[in-house]
Amino acid sequence: MKKIFEIIGFVTLILFTFVYTNKITTVIKENDDLLKQINDIESQYKIEPTNAIIKDNTIIAGISGSEIDVKESYKKMKKINSFNSNLLVYKDIKPEISVLNYHDKYIIKSNKDEVSLLFLVELNNNLNDILNLLDKYEIKATFYTDGNWFENNNEKIIELIDNGHTIGNLGYNYSYNVNGISWMNTIVTKIGNQKYTYCYTEDENEEILNICKNNNSYTIRPNIIVKNNPLITIKQNLEKGSIISLKINDNVITELPLIIEYINSKGLNIVNLEELLDE
Repeated sequence: MKKIFEIIGFVTLILFTFVYTNKITTVIKENDDLLKQINDIESQYKIEPTNAIIKDNTIIAGISGSEIDVKESYKKMKKINSFNSNLLVYKDIKPEISVLNYHDKYIIKSNKDEVSLLFLVELNNNLNDILNLLDKYEIKATFYTDGNWFENNNEKIIELIDNGHTIGNLGYNYSYNVNGISWMNTIVTKIGNQKYTYCYTEDENEEILNICKNNNSYTIRPNIIVKNNPLITIKQNLEKGSIISLKINDNVITELPLIIEYINSKGLNIVNLEELLDE
């Protein structure tokens, strides 16, 4: 019995020492001038997030905010025992209303100072000219592929993802069925390791929206749909966060350098769809 009491006493002493040491450490930190400096400027560097905007059955993606990670900033500055704003560490603040929580809405654009180019890939399209131009300008895009093209180009799909592009699903001839969408999504996510999957429509279509929602895909309804005169259409409609749909043809290939240069001249970065919607 005496032995048991000795053990209990020893364990109690260790716990008391641990708690006491933690309290001392906390008190020391709270009175640390360096930590006070970081806490004093914390509110100045905070950027509030922008919530996604929902209107009827559409949604516009929001933007993450950021704030100082006090603990990590303190650890870095403590090594030199001096405040240095270049050593501040930040962490994201996610929007309360996020586009990623809504598979039942049409995503029409984003709030970011970025745009996405969606290239619609049909059965006989050759991507080489488009890819060469994108590589020249160091741009990542999104390729929406028809199921027939997809069947014959699985390796190309994985290559595109590996090179930083995003793959979207056009179904078969712009029509979706459960088996087709499930198979294509599996290739993209399980083999290509793409995080999310995307459907496409140019008009309201409840059937497409429901099939895609039930397969955990986001339905994109671009706010700029290029039919003819690509550059003129984009000049007339471009705004931040735009999702721009382009069918691959000779006109698009010819005007793509001018389109890229025009978008960049407006201070907008061109990113793939996954990055545009990443809040």
